Amino acid sequence: MTRTLYAEWTKLRTLPGSGWSFAGVVAVTVALSIAFTASVDAAHCPAPQGCHEDTTKLTLSGTWLGQAAVVVLAALVITNEHATRMIQTTLAATPRRAVVLFAKAVVVAGVVMAAAVLGVAGSLLTGRFFLEGNGFTAANGHPPLSLGSEPTLRAAFGTVLYLVLVGLLSLGAGALLRDTAGTITAVLTLFYIAPVAVQFVGDPHWRERLEKAAPSAGMAVQATRNLDRLPIGPWAGLGVLAAYAACALLAGGAAFIRRDP
Repeated sequence: MTRTLYAEWTKLRTLPGSGWSFAGVVAVTVALSIAFTASVDAAHCPAPQGCHEDTTKLTLSGTWLGQAAVVVLAALVITNEHATRMIQTTLAATPRRAVVLFAKAVVVAGVVMAAAVLGVAGSLLTGRFFLEGNGFTAANGHPPLSLGSEPTLRAAFGTVLYLVLVGLLSLGAGALLRDTAGTITAVLTLFYIAPVAVQFVGDPHWRERLEKAAPSAGMAVQATRNLDRLPIGPWAGLGVLAAYAACALLAGGAAFIRRDP
């Protein structure tokens, strides 16, 4: 297993575009978070103490676009091998296909976690700077962002887990579809197109049900205020995404084990 893990890490490290995808997760997450936090100002509120902005969630909003880079990175881990037929060499060296997929999942989870930690940390640091400069201060009822705050710590930790689960879902979809463009399109549709389509559902009851059942429900883990108004709770939403990732890995694993390379 150790040798297989090292082999998968080596392949990912030398995969064309993997470095850019890793950097993209961090850069896009932080950049978009800066854009969001720099655009809000307490002066636009009825009163400084009357701002009800969820500053933690706002600061972590860059995840919305950063997840796209995670999808690309995770998909390439397996679809690139199918495209180049390198998968045959991989399976010749490690005939146990379940071990190969498990090793890929571990490597993807580790790399995405590292990128997510950097992205989340960078977002919180820059967000704290911009928010304080825009009037979101302790005096106005908005203490500085700190991991010492339980809600902020939960949101930060949950965001890292969210991105890891997105990566595992994309890996599972890649094992199932074996096509880079198809995998990326399918997964990005789940996270970007489906949530928009749900908003056009006329029945509020069904719209809320669909929001709870969508993989994007995992984003609820970033909320720290007005939790009772969310369609689904923070950890429950992350659990929905975890279920999607597990199903994708199981379906992808079954296809990977049974089909010819």
